[in-house]
Amino acid sequence: MREDRIRLPVIEDWSRAMIRLIDAGPAAWARLARAGADVELPLAEAELLAPLPRPRKNIMCLGWNYAEHAQESAASQGREAKLPEHPMVFTKNVTSVNAPYGEIPCHDGVTGELDWEVELGVIIGKGGRGIPRERALDHVFGYTVINDISARDLQFRHKQYFIGKSLDGACPMGPLIVTADEIPDPQALWLRSWVNGSLKQDSSTRHMIFPVAEIIHVLSRGMTLEPGDVIATGTPSGVGFARTPPEFLKRGDVVECEVEGIGRLRNRIV
Repeated sequence: MREDRIRLPVIEDWSRAMIRLIDAGPAAWARLARAGADVELPLAEAELLAPLPRPRKNIMCLGWNYAEHAQESAASQGREAKLPEHPMVFTKNVTSVNAPYGEIPCHDGVTGELDWEVELGVIIGKGGRGIPRERALDHVFGYTVINDISARDLQFRHKQYFIGKSLDGACPMGPLIVTADEIPDPQALWLRSWVNGSLKQDSSTRHMIFPVAEIIHVLSRGMTLEPGDVIATGTPSGVGFARTPPEFLKRGDVVECEVEGIGRLRNRIV
């Protein structure tokens, strides 16, 4: 298939299609792969939604999962950097999910400090509780790109991150899910972000403090992970609030986030 075309099965309700596919399990995934697609059209004529436009549950997110990001965050707040000994987890509301090329509201009157965060997203395929580290990647359906848009003034004002991370449209996701068999090592992916064409973040998932297998293991110790659960694995250094002077997204800006082997998000602030 040419890169400028996309193949699609005929499905009536795309908003639920991926959840139903993940629920169907590995045998169904294999059948679909063998069957191919029913429709082929130019990619330019397709409207790409988030792969999971409305996850069943909040997106689980890792904070300070790259040492340099933890250090830049501490420096910006005038405190000593201390790397986390355990994963720091918060969530984003499902209503924050946005399309890979969707518009991000600037939320005038609510926040003046919108920030960018490129992240590798993990989609759980096979659920479970007490998942051992050595088998954790067997539970992954695939990987996607997430921009964990953050309202820094709300994040720091409310102490807990939920409100500052959950504004409508603040979780662009996509442009697709690459299945786990296509990414044998999630700790060997380059990730970058740009604002108006200027490179802001440039790092690799190998620098994660807690790799994907460890994150899945820890989250599942006493909590059942379910098919379709989404995990945002943290962002590297280069975010706006930690720059000198701080930089924040404003109306008209275009923010792009890319993870190697998966694709690039491109969203305008409106």
